[in-house]
Amino acid sequence: MRFLLLLLPVSVFAQTQLAHDIFKEFVEIKSGYTTGATTPVVEAAARRLRAAGFPDSDIFLGGAIPTKSNLVVRLHGTGGARPILLLAHTDVVEALRADWSMDPFTFTEKDGYYYGRGTGDDKAQAAIWLANLIRYKQEGFRPARDIIVALTADEEGGGPYNGVEWLLKNHKDLIDADFALNEGGYGELAGGRRISNDIQLTEKYMVNYRLEVRNKGGHSSLPTPDNAIYHLAGALDRLGKFAFPPKLNDVTRAFFAAIAKVETGPRKADLAQVAQGDAAAMARVSAASAMWNATLRTTCVATQVEAGHARNALPQLAAANVNCRILPDESVESVTAALKKVIADDQVILTLATEPDPGPSSAMRPDILSAATRVTDTMWPSVPVVPVMVTYATDGRFLRKQGIPTYGLQGLFQDRDDIRWHGRDERVSVESFKDAEKFLYDVVKLLATKN
Repeated sequence: MRFLLLLLPVSVFAQTQLAHDIFKEFVEIKSGYTTGATTPVVEAAARRLRAAGFPDSDIFLGGAIPTKSNLVVRLHGTGGARPILLLAHTDVVEALRADWSMDPFTFTEKDGYYYGRGTGDDKAQAAIWLANLIRYKQEGFRPARDIIVALTADEEGGGPYNGVEWLLKNHKDLIDADFALNEGGYGELAGGRRISNDIQLTEKYMVNYRLEVRNKGGHSSLPTPDNAIYHLAGALDRLGKFAFPPKLNDVTRAFFAAIAKVETGPRKADLAQVAQGDAAAMARVSAASAMWNATLRTTCVATQVEAGHARNALPQLAAANVNCRILPDESVESVTAALKKVIADDQVILTLATEPDPGPSSAMRPDILSAATRVTDTMWPSVPVVPVMVTYATDGRFLRKQGIPTYGLQGLFQDRDDIRWHGRDERVSVESFKDAEKFLYDVVKLLATKN
């Protein structure tokens, strides 16, 4: 017995090292949405799976184009229940070396953090799913239901090569499941304290608008007030001062009620009042936190601008992209009407640059809530599991529309005031990565064991 106990820490250490090594390998593959490729990531994953004893018959590689491949692998269970799908995407938002304080595609451990593009979104979860599946295989775990891991392409920009859409259209049988676990439900930290372990049930949907002003232009030595840049700047200034009205849905109401019980800061009372629909409290909470503000309302923000064709000429074109994240129960038509009213300039033409693609919500399943709560209580006593609506879009909406309820669950804690996804020096803490690996290992094992 003493010999077996001595071996246990080595086994756990080896598993943690495997997850670390997969994570590092994934981050250092340049899989940027527009300039990179996801195929090298999933090929690296397939090599590790084969080395761990997964047969080729249980590993699928394929995608819409050769550079945008997806991986689907299955650990077979007894067939006592329908499968679980574990989803993560392998593409990342572009990152420029000049914008970072380090190389974004070099996996860097520094001051207790792992840095690199995709560390938080979404290669940590991809690495954990893969490492844990290999661990189940090596342990001889025989679940009651199949466990499927899908590592997919092009979540960040959607488009024609999105892996989940492609798999649903061409190989739905590979990923059809009772339910899916995905990104979106991260743990919240505030002041170094764990506030909540979130489980995502619904999400906003995204549309992009193009604001465009065209003008005859002319020589810059003969300026006039009718300047395309000025028209656009005025419209964007008005947009920057505008806020959509706050609205609650069942998920966000439950979120604010739960957060109010554990919040210790000056907004504790306000959060409870927000859950009751108090307008004044909503205003104060919105001003206190960008995340709370985005949870309460549709948001639209300018993300790109272009203007002019020469330094010594009046502009003939000024344009901007406005990115909107729309509440799931709000229509794109109402958002378009609101933007036109805010712009208030017939020289500024507003058009939809992308089509809206909202998805349904997932009902909270008692078995998933129970498993997440049980493991959370063991690892982080007094930290509640809280239902959330995320303010961004995920691939979960495609699964939900096809009848596969999807839940964002990660156990990866992030400082809610320092979210770096899509930004400079993206990072996750070393401790949080290791904790998330254990959390997801235990949760999935609980869910896969039950008939």
